[in-house]
Amino acid sequence: MTDPEITETTESFIAHLIELRNRLIRALIAVGVVFVCLFPFAGDLYAILAHPLLAVLPKGGQMIATDVTTPFFVPMKVAMMASFVVALPYVLYQIWAFVAPGMYAHEKRLVAPLVVASTVLFLCGMSFAYFLVFPIVFGFVTSVAPQGVAVMTDINKYLDFVLTLFIAFGITFEVPVAVVVLVRMGVVSVAKLREIRPYIIVGAFVIGAIFTPPDVVSQIMLAVPLWLLYEVGIVVSALMVKKATAAAEESEYQPLSDEEMERELDAVEAGQQQDKGPG
Repeated sequence: MTDPEITETTESFIAHLIELRNRLIRALIAVGVVFVCLFPFAGDLYAILAHPLLAVLPKGGQMIATDVTTPFFVPMKVAMMASFVVALPYVLYQIWAFVAPGMYAHEKRLVAPLVVASTVLFLCGMSFAYFLVFPIVFGFVTSVAPQGVAVMTDINKYLDFVLTLFIAFGITFEVPVAVVVLVRMGVVSVAKLREIRPYIIVGAFVIGAIFTPPDVVSQIMLAVPLWLLYEVGIVVSALMVKKATAAAEESEYQPLSDEEMERELDAVEAGQQQDKGPG
């Protein structure tokens, strides 16, 4: 490799790093702007987040703060989380704008729907946890408290707990996207996915036991969606493979051009005349 080639490669690498830095700065600025707008409502946002637990606490029950700075920092963390969720489409756009120039046309057509689907599914997973799982989990926890024990959860520990469940259910709802990507990349076939279905079901219940409280209902509420979404991924992948196969078969057939058709007709006519012979 000559010196000009080394220089060109180095400049290209530096240019990519600069572009990556600029994209990250824009994403952080977007999150920061949304955070500034939401910060005055940080207390209200935490109240919304804490509602599933507060709704099932006994009369007079409340949450507590065991550290001096917790009442300030915990709502601020919630506002930061909400800011990231609100700015997520723009953050994903920056990621897409950075990687898109290095992709083929068919890859670009695939990535955009996957990014949208990933965002929607993750938000669906968080909503599923908030509206369905939290009331059941917290209802179970408060119902099994021993007589005379007041349930007063620290707000920081509560935030850590709900964050774990949000991430667990958000990632669970990403299973169809992961399945489609693996099939599309040729890492695994649809037939193999169907073959390992029993192991996936067992693994779903193991994951449910790890990431949820020790009650059967919440474990099932994580394991069953994980399994069903896996089946959805198989169905979507099978349809995509079928469509790709049909398109490949159609592309193999190339109709004759007008000139080729005329040559074929001339050859047929010449052959017929030779068969008739003179006379």
